[in-house]
Amino acid sequence: MTFAWSTVGTVHVNGVRLGFRESGDPAGAPVVLLHGSGSNASTWDRFAARLAGAGRRAIAVDLRGHGSSARTGGYALDALRDDVLALIEKLSLRGAVLVGHSVGGYAALAAAQQSPDGVGSLVLEDLAAPPRVRSPMNGFNPLQALGAAAGIFTARRDYQLRAVASILRQLTRPDAGWWARLGEVRQPTLILSGGPASCIPPARLADVTGEIPGARLTTIPVGHRVHSLAPDQFAAEVLRFLNPTGRPARPHLAGFRHAEDRARVSRLTAQIASE
Repeated sequence: MTFAWSTVGTVHVNGVRLGFRESGDPAGAPVVLLHGSGSNASTWDRFAARLAGAGRRAIAVDLRGHGSSARTGGYALDALRDDVLALIEKLSLRGAVLVGHSVGGYAALAAAQQSPDGVGSLVLEDLAAPPRVRSPMNGFNPLQALGAAAGIFTARRDYQLRAVASILRQLTRPDAGWWARLGEVRQPTLILSGGPASCIPPARLADVTGEIPGARLTTIPVGHRVHSLAPDQFAAEVLRFLNPTGRPARPHLAGFRHAEDRARVSRLTAQIASE
C-alpha cells in the first residue's frame, strides 16, 4: 500500500523551486529527510510513516535537480546546503533533526555547521564523505557504486542526469578542508554505515565519526541504501537515537501560533518529563 503524505507541495528558496512532502503531527518535533543523488523524497515513505507513528513531523525534500524540484544551472554542494537552510527558515523548522542519505547527509552536515542554532541533531546514513587526500580510486569501488545505482538507472528517471554527474564529481575530489571542519560540529550525531557492501568505505565513516565530537557509529551491513534495504533496523536505530529515554517526542513549540497554546504544551511537556 502506498504511503499517503498529508501535504505535497513546493516552496521557493534561493530562486529555486523545491518540492517537499509532509506527514505526521504538525505540532510534532520536525525531522527533515534528505535523499541521495538520483533519488527523490518518496524514498522516505516507509520511514516517514514510522516517524509519524512516533509523534514526529516528517518533511521530505526533493533536492534541486531531483523529483519535483527545479532543474537549475548549477549543482554546487554549497548550493544544496543553502537550499536546506533556506527551507528550514521558510517552513519555520529551526531546531529540526536532519536525516540525510549519501549526498543528503553531506548537505545536512554542511547545514549544521553553517547554522549551529538552526539544526537540532544529525543522522547521516552512509554519508558521502569526500576523500581526505588523493590516492588510487580514493577507496572508491566502482562495481559497488554501480550496484548501488542500479535501481536508479533502471527505473523511470526522475532527476537531471547532469545534476547527479556534477554532485558525484565534486564528492570524489579530496577535500582536506572538509575534514578539518568536522570538529566544529556541535549537534548530537548518529552515523550509519552500510558496511563492506557499500560504495562508501566503512573505514572512512569510522574516521568521520572519530572527528565529530561525541558522534556514534552504527553499522547495518546491507549496502549503501540502508533505509531501503533494512528499513526496520534503520528505523529502530534512528528512533532510539532521537528518543533514547523511550518517552514521547517533545512537541515543537514553533508550530503553535498563540502564546497560550505554547504555554499549555510546555506544561504538558513538563508533566510528561516528571512522570
